Amino acid sequence: MKNTVTSLQKQKNEGDKITMLTCYDYSMAKLMDEAEINMLLIGDSLGQVILGYEDTLPVTMDDMIHHTKAVSRGASKAFVLADLPFMSYQTSIYDAVLNAGRLIKEGRANGVKLEGGAKVCPQIKAIVEASIPVCAHIGLTPQSVNAFGGFKVQGKTEEAARQLMVDAKAVEAAGAFIVVLEGVPAKLAELVSKEINIPTIGIGAGAGCDGQVLVYQDMLAIYSDFTPKFVKQFANVGDIMKQAFQDYITEVKEGSFPAKEHTYTISDDIIDKLY
Repeated sequence: MKNTVTSLQKQKNEGDKITMLTCYDYSMAKLMDEAEINMLLIGDSLGQVILGYEDTLPVTMDDMIHHTKAVSRGASKAFVLADLPFMSYQTSIYDAVLNAGRLIKEGRANGVKLEGGAKVCPQIKAIVEASIPVCAHIGLTPQSVNAFGGFKVQGKTEEAARQLMVDAKAVEAAGAFIVVLEGVPAKLAELVSKEINIPTIGIGAGAGCDGQVLVYQDMLAIYSDFTPKFVKQFANVGDIMKQAFQDYITEVKEGSFPAKEHTYTISDDIIDKLY
């Protein structure tokens, strides 16, 4: 059964936790879809984990559409959610609707995600009025990394906590069907989840949210240079992959691969005639 805005809301209402992972290509989308992950997020995090940038800011609409197309082809059941990248929606309501529409029309996403609270509510409202489901993203918003002075936990003071609550209620009122809470103290995220009717998805926000999202390269330990505090490594796939690559190198160099079972045959008579 296809995950939809309605089915995801039903999960919150029934206390059934929602699962989301980032995804950037067809083959991974098929695996996650078969595992029955509820939502696949084509995050602008692809700027770092796929394209090798230092942050998400250089990611373009063309980057997002390219990867969203690939994921949507591999997802038959999961809800496909695509990020609006930096400066694709901040400039005007018109740009926000136009670019959201491109992710739906060209990328074949089921919904779009944008960062910011009350300040982007006009964009959220306009996109929703264009019949496009919107996921809001508040707390630590990576596109604002320069304004924050780095990747820092948000909502730790009374003033900041109150603002986070205001933002959560504002994006709900604007029509967002779900909201990501990133880098927020667990007790605050749990309170927000109780105070609003739409589902909350946590990343570094504790278990009190209605669901969770992780970057799949983090949870599979594909990169070993840095592991965020909020990440659990569910498998050490990075080491397994590196060992496989090294084994491949060894067997190719020593001539044991390809072996007889990996090759095609031809009649010796034909070979003799060629000589």
